[in-house]
Amino acid sequence: MKSKTIVLIHGMFMNSLCWEQWIPYYESKGFKVHAPNWPGRDQSVEELNKAHPDSELAKLKLNHITDHIETFIKKLDEKPVILGHSMGGLVVQLLLQRDVAVAGIALDPAPPAGVFTTDWSFLKANFPAINPFLLNQPVKMTFEHFQYAFVNTLPLDEQRAAYDRYVVPESRGVPTSSLGPAGAIDFTRPHRPLLITAGEKDHIIPAVLNRSNHAKYKGPSITNFKEFPGRDHFLIGSRGWQEIADYCLEWLGAIN
Repeated sequence: MKSKTIVLIHGMFMNSLCWEQWIPYYESKGFKVHAPNWPGRDQSVEELNKAHPDSELAKLKLNHITDHIETFIKKLDEKPVILGHSMGGLVVQLLLQRDVAVAGIALDPAPPAGVFTTDWSFLKANFPAINPFLLNQPVKMTFEHFQYAFVNTLPLDEQRAAYDRYVVPESRGVPTSSLGPAGAIDFTRPHRPLLITAGEKDHIIPAVLNRSNHAKYKGPSITNFKEFPGRDHFLIGSRGWQEIADYCLEWLGAIN
């Protein structure tokens, strides 16, 4: 089951640049690391923002992303470990069902279809992306929305720096399609080892939601859960991200 290949899967409102610190970090530990962009995300953050509103982006759905990443993985020399953040974490869960990886790590993943919470922070942070009156229009996250949804534990200067460097427009079709068949998980199906994490202070994907996600899994397959104290949603890019990266490697070592 061991693999020296890791595929990093970004989430909504970002492209693969969000993994810029993880890639050399894992490469320095002997892994071959890939961070494919979602469809249409191969441009720079500046170019993606300049293109807003992009009518093609508005057509993007979750199944397009999952299929795109599966196609990428199948061209690799070996089955990889797949590690995704946010909606990329849900993609990890979906891809484990397709048996294209040796293990999966879902960092603060978006919930699968049917997993829900009425927690106010979840509703407030997610509404702009699923506004039913604007489903055919891509959404550009405001700085204020990003502050609340992603980086609520960080000082203002770090919030601003993260927003300016990483945030790009998003398709409302991605989160809305995750509520249906494209986001469905068969929680009884055997699967390769899976780690689901949560940030204690995460607003957009509250820890209670990922505890529910984890608890849905039944059967003998390894499905572990870890909550990181004091962490918000942007635990992959804020100070101390190495703690998260190292925990992932420790977990992989423990299951091998």
